[in-house]
Amino acid sequence: MTEKNESDRVLIFDTTLRDGEQCPGASMGLGEKMQVAKQLARLNVDIIEAGFPIASPGDFEAVQKIAETVKGPRIAGLARCVDKDIEAAAAAVAPAGDRGRIHVFLATSAIHREFKLRKAKEEIIKTAVASVKKARSLVADVQFSPEDASRTELDFLAEVTEAVIDAGATTINIPDTVGYTVPAEFGRCISYLKENVRNIDQAVIHVHCHNDLGLAVANSLEAIRHGARGVECTLNGIGERAGNCSLEEIVMGLKTRSDFYGGLWTGINSKEIYRTSRLVSQLTGLHVQRNKAIVGANAFAHESGIHQDGMLKERSTYEIMNPEDIGLTTGSELVLGKHSGRHAFREHIQELGFKLEGDPLEQAFEDFIDLADKKKHIYDDDLVAILQQNLDVITGAYMLKYLHVSTGNTTVPTATVKLEKDGEILADAACGDGPVDAALNTIERITQVNATLTDFALQSITSGKDAQAEVTVTVRFEDKQLLTGKASSTDIVEAGAKAYLNCINRYLAK
Repeated sequence: MTEKNESDRVLIFDTTLRDGEQCPGASMGLGEKMQVAKQLARLNVDIIEAGFPIASPGDFEAVQKIAETVKGPRIAGLARCVDKDIEAAAAAVAPAGDRGRIHVFLATSAIHREFKLRKAKEEIIKTAVASVKKARSLVADVQFSPEDASRTELDFLAEVTEAVIDAGATTINIPDTVGYTVPAEFGRCISYLKENVRNIDQAVIHVHCHNDLGLAVANSLEAIRHGARGVECTLNGIGERAGNCSLEEIVMGLKTRSDFYGGLWTGINSKEIYRTSRLVSQLTGLHVQRNKAIVGANAFAHESGIHQDGMLKERSTYEIMNPEDIGLTTGSELVLGKHSGRHAFREHIQELGFKLEGDPLEQAFEDFIDLADKKKHIYDDDLVAILQQNLDVITGAYMLKYLHVSTGNTTVPTATVKLEKDGEILADAACGDGPVDAALNTIERITQVNATLTDFALQSITSGKDAQAEVTVTVRFEDKQLLTGKASSTDIVEAGAKAYLNCINRYLAK
């Protein structure tokens, strides 16, 4: 086996838990974030951007917990060029020791300088330098991002870059913040920095590309060709607006076309890609489109007769990579039934990327047994749906104990609901415009929380007539706060009620 040159390594900076979570409807609780972070470590990413610590107590707690628990990758916390942000990020990543990183950012483009910051170039450089020095006094690993770099004048971008490296930045990230650039232009930008920044060899160049024009992966690959050695990306390409550079696409692009990219490589364990993709999809409620590259349901499907004939004769005629390379196997889903024990259950959920102990494990096992009584076949996606519901147990939460609906085209839809809170059973009934509406109205009467359902999405998450349905709801509360909840069941009304109750519990917990 040919020894890999370390200078040809492309670092993978995963921002699923920060930029990815900023995608509307993709918010995750602490338990969910922990499961994703642990799976990212198994995937062997180089850096996990765990969150934006100053944004909320929940974000701070998540970054700190990940820094305490997850071993292997560096753990980064995002911060504006503001002292309180930097101090919060330092405190949050401190448990990671020398693996802790502070990622500071400040806009540099003319449009941001004029309309957002109202600062001159000299002020931008002064603020950036001061913030990098502040961060460097707290941690050894500091990353600086000139926000909207792709729309910043190249000479000024080079000037800022040189100044922050002198101040102690060890990584310079060049963001295409609004997905504006195109490959040839972005490649020239990286080349310009390599040629015109005196101390550029003292830092690693990363790129962070958004997908507004569908060019995030292409721009990242072109930047790598011109000297960048780090890519900031997310699983399934999730993120604000049209999303971010897709981790699985950048990794498999370099792996599949190593001949073109001159032996550039990543340290990613590609056999964990499919599992990680599914985990992120389930926990965020953002489903992967069927024709998505690498991890979509159709990525290795062949319907055309000509293609099928070629595949039967020689697989490589129509497949440029093996599905096994991303951890996609067949025939391994159905392994559990209602007679399976706790040990087998625990072993299998660990294979799926989850690790539960104590009460959450017991509750998940009970839910599994209940589902096994309703369904003949238990699939991995069924298990993931169960596990997701047991990751964030909120003290004093309402629990759905009983649901009965009466509906039809000649009767008024009515729901009777029993909820349990702190050992007390609360019951009520209400009518509605359909069985789901009736159930949600009853939950509102019991909890006395006024909310408006703004979105209700339903999708089958497993196959067969007894498939589980996953319901994702978005709820707006009186203080204008938007929360997303997810739940699954073989009963659509029950799934909707649980998802709605999930939002109410999280709202009350806050």
